[in-house]
Amino acid sequence: MKRVMTVLFFLLITCMSLSVSAKKTVLIIESYHSEFAWDQSYISGLQSVFKDNYNLVYFQMDTKRVANRFYQQQADKAWAEYQQLQPDLVILGDDNALKLLGPRFSKTETPVVFLGINNNPRHYKLHQSKNITGVLERPLIKRSISKIAHGNAKKVLLLFDDSHTSKTIFEEKFSNNNHIIISDIQVDIQLISTFEEWKKQVPSRVENQYDMLFIGLYHTLTDSNGHHTPASEVLNWTVQNTAIPPFAFWDFSIGQDKAIGGLVLFGFEQGKLAAQMAKLLLESEIQAHQLGTQTAQKGKLLFSREQLKKFSITLPESINKKATFID
Repeated sequence: MKRVMTVLFFLLITCMSLSVSAKKTVLIIESYHSEFAWDQSYISGLQSVFKDNYNLVYFQMDTKRVANRFYQQQADKAWAEYQQLQPDLVILGDDNALKLLGPRFSKTETPVVFLGINNNPRHYKLHQSKNITGVLERPLIKRSISKIAHGNAKKVLLLFDDSHTSKTIFEEKFSNNNHIIISDIQVDIQLISTFEEWKKQVPSRVENQYDMLFIGLYHTLTDSNGHHTPASEVLNWTVQNTAIPPFAFWDFSIGQDKAIGGLVLFGFEQGKLAAQMAKLLLESEIQAHQLGTQTAQKGKLLFSREQLKKFSITLPESINKKATFID
């Protein structure tokens, strides 16, 4: 009996090992880094769908913090990871990963799902790729400004860093114009490379020419020595020093000691939809090109009660009844 039990035990262990090894592997290449709230959010979305049914491997290109001249080097490292791992599917998070690695993957047969893409994939020469599909990110910048500022502001300032993503948004949303009109509101747009210049642009007096500040992306600013300035430091300084109400377009910028609120996008929804598409490719005969590109959730009104109170703002009932509050 003891011998039989021993045999059964080893059979059980073998079956468990086979089960583990049978899990398909998904390589997730992040343009940015695991401490970035956007990455954390979309990874949570991915994991909510994949659960424990897949072997998830992560590679961080860290392009929010390293200098542009190292981007290709980071992409090469990601490609080496792919070649060594030989995953069943690859997920590319955000524009830098797709731009730098998409053309390489288009020459393979590995299915690829992208997410968080602000640019048109055609600009990355991927529109004829049979093995690549994914989720587009379309920040609701004009809609958010119109909804939040209409009737409350005549002129607003919109600040971005000068990252690839910001430049893409600037081109796609504003046709590279620094001054536009949205719902009778004058919007001035600035793309900034250094934290010192950013500080100069943030309105410090109520008597200045702007009524509201909209904070775009601020994650690639550098100090006078060219060293990366932590995004949390930029956001905290901005909110503490602006004399006019600050609003934003992504959920990670909203909260106590952050921006007041806005019509925002969530990384979670990007990850969730991308994982659902990936599962279809992994578990069926569907090919990537048959899925086409998708667009995730259209956005949600998100606000901080603490910041509303700090800036003495009462939301109109039309917004308040639809809003979600983070605190």
